[in-house]
Amino acid sequence: MSTTTSEIPSNAMVTKLESQPQSAPEQQECCKSQPSQSSFSALKSFISGGVGGACCVLVGHPLDLVKVRMQTGGASAGSSVFGMLSNTLAKEGVRGLYRGVSAPLTAVTPMFAVSFWSYDLGQQLVKSVGQWEMSPDEKARPYNLSMMEICMAGAFSAIPTTGIMAPSERIKCLLQVQANEVERGGKAKYTGMVDCAKSVLREGGIASLYKGTVATLARDIPGTVAYFGTYELAKKELMKFQGIDPSRGQLSPIAVLTAGGLAGMACWGVSIPADVIKSRYQTAPEGKYSGLYDVYKTLIKEEGYGGLVKGMRPALIRAFPANAACFLGMEVSKSMLSFMD
Repeated sequence: MSTTTSEIPSNAMVTKLESQPQSAPEQQECCKSQPSQSSFSALKSFISGGVGGACCVLVGHPLDLVKVRMQTGGASAGSSVFGMLSNTLAKEGVRGLYRGVSAPLTAVTPMFAVSFWSYDLGQQLVKSVGQWEMSPDEKARPYNLSMMEICMAGAFSAIPTTGIMAPSERIKCLLQVQANEVERGGKAKYTGMVDCAKSVLREGGIASLYKGTVATLARDIPGTVAYFGTYELAKKELMKFQGIDPSRGQLSPIAVLTAGGLAGMACWGVSIPADVIKSRYQTAPEGKYSGLYDVYKTLIKEEGYGGLVKGMRPALIRAFPANAACFLGMEVSKSMLSFMD
């Protein structure tokens, strides 16, 4: 989700500037302005990430709804992705297509802020390890992260983000599955996101709200490895195709969206089996499954290995435009906030 490049800027220019003599007033002015610039930069990243994440959710949620219904038994046999979308729109209207959207939409701003922060932190960590035995002169040179290091930084980013992702995913899936029951003539248990969260806490406490956290990590760690690895690789190849130096230039907006869309598809292509198990586990009544392995065994026994890729079509169809919208929203917001630089 981050648009940061795989090159970690060196401190060579900073060292060069610091070696030049400065007067006391100039030094004081520099010290005064630095914290302000840092604060504005962090705020800009936070806002841009939130806008990008919101765009991602708004564009992709209808297909995410179809994915969850396919995975949890809410789709009739032979139902197509677009057939389910048309049927939902006809029976429930536009509001039905966005059933359960409030939970992920509420979580996207802190989730994407944490994701950007943790990915950047992951890059700094792998850079520190890579420079462990380097001399000061070698450390002053630009450090290009290898693909393995990029993937490691991506895997690290999933860990802090899961703290926000897991409860929002639990509520989102419960609300979407509830819509399946209502469609069959059942009675709605929750009136909305807040009521669902209160009910889950009342019935099972905080542990129930975070039910499926391990499954979310099992999905998101390989997913973010595929995401960031594919994004950086696609970005590098697109820059070569456009005749741009990967270490210096920047991608065009269309190329950024293309790289982001491909990365999203790669992420979900890897994540779907774990996502199926997560959705089943998070929406099951308390006590139905003894654990994730029990979900897996039951799924294979009842539906075969094909059950592990349920929802693959809507997830992949959703991934490209949703991630393209994420990057577009992020770039537009960054442009609008350029006065903060």
